[in-house]
Amino acid sequence: MKRLLGLLVAALFPVLATAQAAPADGVRYVKLPKTYRYRISFTDKKDCGYSVKHPEAFLSPKAIERRKRYGLKVDRHDLPLTRAYVDAVKKQGLRFVNQSKWNNTAVFETPDTLRLKAVAALPFVKGVRRVWISPDSVAVEPALRRDTLITATKGDTLTSYYGHGDRQVTMLAADSLQRRGFRGEGVTIAVIDGGFFNADLIPGLKGVKVLGTRNFVHPGRSIFIDQQSHGMMVLSCIAANTPHELVGTAPAASFYLLQSEDGNSEQLVEEDNWCAAVEYADSLGCDIVTSSLGYYHFDHKEMNHTYRELDGLTALNSRSASLAASRGILLLNSAGNSGNDLWKKIGFPADGRDMLAVGAVSANKLNTNFSSLGLSADGRIKPDVMAMGRASAVYDIDGRVTRVNGTSFSCPTMAGAAALLVQMFPKKRPVEIIRALHESGDNAAHPDNVFGYGIPDLVKAAALLKK
Repeated sequence: MKRLLGLLVAALFPVLATAQAAPADGVRYVKLPKTYRYRISFTDKKDCGYSVKHPEAFLSPKAIERRKRYGLKVDRHDLPLTRAYVDAVKKQGLRFVNQSKWNNTAVFETPDTLRLKAVAALPFVKGVRRVWISPDSVAVEPALRRDTLITATKGDTLTSYYGHGDRQVTMLAADSLQRRGFRGEGVTIAVIDGGFFNADLIPGLKGVKVLGTRNFVHPGRSIFIDQQSHGMMVLSCIAANTPHELVGTAPAASFYLLQSEDGNSEQLVEEDNWCAAVEYADSLGCDIVTSSLGYYHFDHKEMNHTYRELDGLTALNSRSASLAASRGILLLNSAGNSGNDLWKKIGFPADGRDMLAVGAVSANKLNTNFSSLGLSADGRIKPDVMAMGRASAVYDIDGRVTRVNGTSFSCPTMAGAAALLVQMFPKKRPVEIIRALHESGDNAAHPDNVFGYGIPDLVKAAALLKK
């Protein structure tokens, strides 16, 4: 499966098309030592040293404030892992990689698989699952002078204020709320994706309020130099703010850019990375998380998901997605681009509960053939809503506008639209925002497994939230 849920269609738009990847010349391959990563599930959080009665000891002030704003309780999911359990696994010679306190799991790495027998025998270990096998080698692309890729020509000046993004913004009536002064101010959005190549250099993104970044795949490495540009394109759907060239759905919002996707392989550990990123977004006090990632098929078939798991409670990342709203986070995820594939269905974590799985339509509001289908395994309406994801306008790595296909782009477009509602109604819980978007959809009278509740109308959604 293409875990980055977008597809370039520059060939269909030659006027806007630009090069999409660094040339292969100079690429070399580096052999890696064989090592493995395992997800260790713990039985409980006994003796973790904390109590839900004193959240200030383990939750950030911003995370606590957001829960208080919505009247949400701190619960056992918020408690840290029991440190003694983590240390005991380390003593078996495994290296700690990351963790998910919401799922009570941690990922460890080792070159010696025989050590896992002793780990599995520990009385507080509930389960052990291999989630990553190191590739035999990885491609190392030559370093690029990123600034030389930026096109120096003057940008476009179209009649519409939203420029090339006009249809994707107006389809949701986001322009109506923006004219009322709601442009996402005061709303913090975490974008969880692959690399954000050149997002710090592109002129059209220079004014974006980026509060911070973090790389969960290669800790310490800049997200702006990874030659994956998918995250940058996703960001531009929301944050672009160049009138008459490209303006997004929430250009005044603030952003954290988080990389959880590993471009070197497709493995289950990326779901663990994703969960760690969501919990980090929680600690930062983010109001919204948008993710254009999805999984079901991996490089190693024993890691693959099945249809029956699409219940929002089975896959690790789906469980986290289902928990987000109860932490006060409005979470949106791309439905997936499997409509034409054998799988056809939404991916994980788009099956999550109390979140929005976003499918893709064309500019004339017809469903795209690639947009993944529902329902969830337990019969819930999926996808939830639709937005423009065919020929979406985004920035390319050289700073010019190009056109792309994918639910990767309908999802952030919808996330920006939702941010306007969060700004208008700061005390409305995520589930209330979700309900209003459902009920304002043009297919709300008869939701189905293709359109879900349809294309929301933000003006109608705002009216519903006022009641």
